[in-house]
Amino acid sequence: MATNYQSTDEMVAAMDAGALAKVQADLADLQAKSADLADQYLRAKAEAENARRRAEDEIAKARRFAVEAFAESLLPVADSLEAGLLIKDATIEQIREGAQATLRQLVAALERNKVLAINPAAGTRFDPHQHQAISVVPSELDANTVVTVLQKGYAIAERVLRPALVTVSAPK
Repeated sequence: MATNYQSTDEMVAAMDAGALAKVQADLADLQAKSADLADQYLRAKAEAENARRRAEDEIAKARRFAVEAFAESLLPVADSLEAGLLIKDATIEQIREGAQATLRQLVAALERNKVLAINPAAGTRFDPHQHQAISVVPSELDANTVVTVLQKGYAIAERVLRPALVTVSAPK
């Protein structure tokens, strides 16, 4: 009986050693996988941070170059004004023609840069998002409609830079 007992102990010890070796191998495997996942996480985090930095740089460049493009489109207007001022004995008609040509250049430059005039026609419904009523006047037009435009407004990409100054018809 002692032999069986000793043999059973050896068998249990052998099974325990095999199980222990398997558990140790599984632990080593899991530790390697954990280290690999931690490395992947750190790389992904670094890549996300680099992408964020690149996006911020691109936005800053886009803003800077947008202003440069706008300024560049206004240079011909400045050139025209300077050229007009160099003419010493210009007639009123020449000054008028030069001013009109320069104004056309300015309007074209503004439109190229998405700056559009807000100039409602008489009878247009008053829009508080685009118009600023300076006064209310009696009129044959329906109530709350534009009667006259005192000063054009301007919008850029559908965002109002300056509302149009208008008079509005009074309720009847």
